[in-house]
Amino acid sequence: MELYPLKFRPIYKERIWGGQCLREVFGKDIPVHARIGESWELADLPDDKSEVANGPLKGQTLSRVLAAFGDAITGKPDYQPPFPLLIKFLDAQDNLSVQVHPDAQTCRRRGKGQPKTECWYIIDARPGAVIYKGLKPGTAKEKFARAIADGTCANYLVKVPVQAGECHFLPSGTCHAIGAGLFLAEIQQPSDTTYRVFDWNRLDPATGKKRQLHIEDALDSIHFGPSGEAATVQCVGRLVNADEFTMDKGHQTPTGEVLLTGRMKVLIILGGSGQIAGKAVAPVPFQKGDTLLIPAAFEGAMQFSEECHYLVVALR
Repeated sequence: MELYPLKFRPIYKERIWGGQCLREVFGKDIPVHARIGESWELADLPDDKSEVANGPLKGQTLSRVLAAFGDAITGKPDYQPPFPLLIKFLDAQDNLSVQVHPDAQTCRRRGKGQPKTECWYIIDARPGAVIYKGLKPGTAKEKFARAIADGTCANYLVKVPVQAGECHFLPSGTCHAIGAGLFLAEIQQPSDTTYRVFDWNRLDPATGKKRQLHIEDALDSIHFGPSGEAATVQCVGRLVNADEFTMDKGHQTPTGEVLLTGRMKVLIILGGSGQIAGKAVAPVPFQKGDTLLIPAAFEGAMQFSEECHYLVVALR
C-alpha cells in the first residue's frame, strides 16, 4: 500500500500535578475537570502503544504498523523495534518531582532500566515559571544524598526562568524537575524509566500517602559535576542536535510549502493549520496540537492555510 502521514489517538494520563491545558490551548477532548498531566502523542512502549487515527491503517497500533512497514517508515533497512522516539505534551499545574533518567552505561552496569535523553519545548508559561535543570557547581554525591535525607535537595538544583518558545535539552543523567505553570512538548527516547529523588513532600490524593522515591537508583544515575549541555537553551532554527535525534523549529506563512521526502520525520504542530498533500494519497489535514509521523517512503509537501509554527523531529 501507499504509505501516508499517520496521525494517532492520544493516550491521556492523569497526574496529581495535571490540569486542563490540553483542552484550553489545543482544544483536545479531554475529560472535563480531570487532572490530565500527560498526552502521549506517539508511543511504542510495552504498556502504551499509539493507535493510528486516520486512513487505511486506522485502528492499528504503531508497533503493528512498524512490523509490516518498518523499513519504509523509518528509512532504515535494518529497523528493529521499539520505535526510537516518545512524544508527549505535559501540563504542569504544580511542580513535577525532582528526578533523573539513567544513561545507557548506567543501565548496562545496573542490569535494568532504559536510557532517556529528552528535550522540552516550552509552549506556554505563566509569569515567573521555572524549570530545575542540573546541579549547582560543587554539588558532590555525598552532599546531595544528605540534602535528599533532610528535604533540602531542591536548593542544589539550578533554577532556570523560562518562557514560551524556548527549548531545553536534558541528556540522560541530568537531575531535573519541571516547575509549576508550564505547558510543554517533551521529545525523548522511548523509555519510562524515571527515578524520583524528591516529591515536594506532597501526598497522592488517591492514596493519601507520599509517592515512592528511588533514591539509591537516582544517586547512581545522576551525573555529578559540571554539565555544559544541561545549561543550553535554543529558540530558533536547529533546537536539538543530539546523538539520539535532531529537532528543528519551522515557521511558514499561508503561501509557503515545505517538501517532505526521503527521510522519516515527526511533525508537532504548535499553531496554525493546513494539509499534507501526497502524490498518490489523499491530503491529510493538520491543526495545532496534532502530531504526525511522516514515513521516509512518503513523497509530498506541507501546505498551509494560515501562519503555522511547528517542530520537526528526525532520527540520526
